[in-house]
Amino acid sequence: MTSPEDPTDALYATRIPADISRPDRILGPFTARQSALLAATAVVLYGGWWITRPFMTLLAYAALVVPVAGAMAALALGRREGIGLDRFLAAALQHARTPKRRVHAPEGVPALPGFVPARWAKNAGPPPVPMRMPYEGVTPSGTLDLRDEGRAAVAECSTVNFELRSAAEQQGLTAAFARWLNSLTGPTQLLVRCHRIDLAPLVDSLHHHAAALPHPALERAARDHADFLADLSLSRDLLGRQTLLIAREETAGAGRDVRRAAGEGRVQQRLEEAIRGLAPAEITVTPLDGPHSAELVSATGNPESPAHGVNRPEGGL
Repeated sequence: MTSPEDPTDALYATRIPADISRPDRILGPFTARQSALLAATAVVLYGGWWITRPFMTLLAYAALVVPVAGAMAALALGRREGIGLDRFLAAALQHARTPKRRVHAPEGVPALPGFVPARWAKNAGPPPVPMRMPYEGVTPSGTLDLRDEGRAAVAECSTVNFELRSAAEQQGLTAAFARWLNSLTGPTQLLVRCHRIDLAPLVDSLHHHAAALPHPALERAARDHADFLADLSLSRDLLGRQTLLIAREETAGAGRDVRRAAGEGRVQQRLEEAIRGLAPAEITVTPLDGPHSAELVSATGNPESPAHGVNRPEGGL
């Protein structure tokens, strides 16, 4: 372990601006949303005092409204999970009101037959509702149509073995990654996805092509390796990791139709910027086309489905 005065610690320092997406402060330390909530609360409380002042003293009214004012201040200024407390509570309320039982039924969920006793129907709880996927479809270029949420494009990223690099190389990789982070112009997500691996196709391919190898020793080695992979898949639960980069363009606000039309080109452009920006960090970014994006969305909806083949080795970035 190095001491705090070790000069090599400076090699790992990379300046990345914090809170680059923080809302602007409109009134002192308050954002526009916080200012609107506090101002609305002040107007309502003052209006209540104006109405009740003929028959209530100021001290009594203050004792009544202090808990209300404190709750509204906490709602406007508090934060939970990185978002404002008012938005967090609104999301929690929407989640509570959203049906939890959903099925794939584009034609609608049929009602229970008439011969089912009412007691059974009551014990069964509310009927399931048709599942509404959060996306409209996938374009041939691989762009996901997220309806009112905009457009998104997905790319697969390779990994970098960070620990085996020297201090100078680690500093160069970190600086290149930081430069890409500073160049982001829209919502971007890095997702590490874990999934099951099915080695059966690889084992079958090794056995099928082993006889065509030019030397008997190579054929024996290929078959031995295929047997090893077969035993490995039977004795262990094989998991693989896939690193994904998702770029999204929002369409909220005026001119939504125009922005949706331009969103597909913009997210593809941002993936190209990621390819160029992450190349100095030795990270290869491969955009997914339409079929591969659809397969990825299907796999996320059914996480138990195994993926064929093996993944790149794990790394650091």
